[in-house]
Amino acid sequence: MNILVVEDERNLADAIVHIIEADSQHAEAVYDGRAGLRAALSGAYDAIIMDVMLPGMDGNEVVHEIRRQGVSVPILMLTARTATDDKVKGLDAGADDYMTKPFEAPELLARLRALTRRRGDVLLDEAVFADVRLDLATHDLSCGESTVHLSGKEFEVMSILMTSSSRVVSKQDLLTRVWADSDASENSVEAYVSFLRKKLAHIGSKVQITTLRMLGYRLEVLAE
Repeated sequence: MNILVVEDERNLADAIVHIIEADSQHAEAVYDGRAGLRAALSGAYDAIIMDVMLPGMDGNEVVHEIRRQGVSVPILMLTARTATDDKVKGLDAGADDYMTKPFEAPELLARLRALTRRRGDVLLDEAVFADVRLDLATHDLSCGESTVHLSGKEFEVMSILMTSSSRVVSKQDLLTRVWADSDASENSVEAYVSFLRKKLAHIGSKVQITTLRMLGYRLEVLAE
């Protein structure tokens, strides 16, 4: 999993990143609300840990805007506030769970696991974008009656692009999430995007993977 940590106390943010990465997952930290919103809207993360008291933009405001823009990533609010009203505000804004500081590392990891399991239940068995369906169990990519099987890496790249909808996904995001700690380069990303373009054409889909120079990739539908 790739986890975003939005926390203005840098020592705490870096400690949370360390806890997550010690659990064999990837995490990145940003230190203010506006940076957190930009990162959350990138579609690069499987879950977000969000502080409430943030400079630039309050955590509840960030969560509200994330949900307003249709991003369903699980969000765990983390704050020193313990009053019930404060928890209600975060949950009403769109957060999925709430933890108060101080916290124990095992509980934090357990709550993240619970959030991502629930998200998996909601996703059911396929991802859909325009006329394309991706079977999450068989790794088959379909358009109408035409189907093609995706290799492991092809499946991972395509599922990220499809669940990111029309948002741009950078090459670095794909490298981090698909190739993790390997020695792969951006050339690997370009190669697998090329493979996927050929397979989309093979099944007759109107969906294309568009390259945005210096930014990354996103899915678009070809005009009639």
